[in-house]
Amino acid sequence: MKASFQATSLLILFFLQLPNHLIVSRRLTKPQPTPTPWPKQFHALLYMNLSSTHLQLSDLWYDWPKGRNVNIFQKQLDVVLYDIEWNNGTSFYYTVGEDAQCSVVDFGVGIPRPDFLDGAQYLGRVVTDGFLCDLWEKIDFIWYYEDVITKRPVRWDFFDGISSHVMTWEVDAVLPDSVVQAPEYCFTKIVDRNLFSA
Repeated sequence: MKASFQATSLLILFFLQLPNHLIVSRRLTKPQPTPTPWPKQFHALLYMNLSSTHLQLSDLWYDWPKGRNVNIFQKQLDVVLYDIEWNNGTSFYYTVGEDAQCSVVDFGVGIPRPDFLDGAQYLGRVVTDGFLCDLWEKIDFIWYYEDVITKRPVRWDFFDGISSHVMTWEVDAVLPDSVVQAPEYCFTKIVDRNLFSA
């Protein structure tokens, strides 16, 4: 009985020492899975751990037909930052209220296509955030975790250390047009191009 208890205790201790995500070996006999394209419209709530050690929530509204991607960031113990990204490469970062500020950035590229993971390298199966996921990496820029069963994204990590964890995922949800219009002061004030940082 004592030996059985010790063996069980050692086994529990071993499992507690495993990392949050563990590579699970894949069988070479099965064809490699491909990432599921994003729906043309969706809403997701993301918990984000920034590389600067700060945290934030992102209320993400992706709308491919209207060529826009909206992130409403609640910075940890700080302001709400609106990030309106357009398919022409222009992004508006702004706050609202008494000390409202705006920054306009031209990235030269639009929002991600629904199939932006085409050509990504399959890395195998991993457990992350408690879900068994297929994992892909694309051009040393993004690591994308997709639930094996539901095919929903669970998490994505960027090259700069930012990690986004998907808390909710609503397909076909659309943000009203009135919310995505950048405020007038983004067009009339002199804007600071380095105003906001992670």
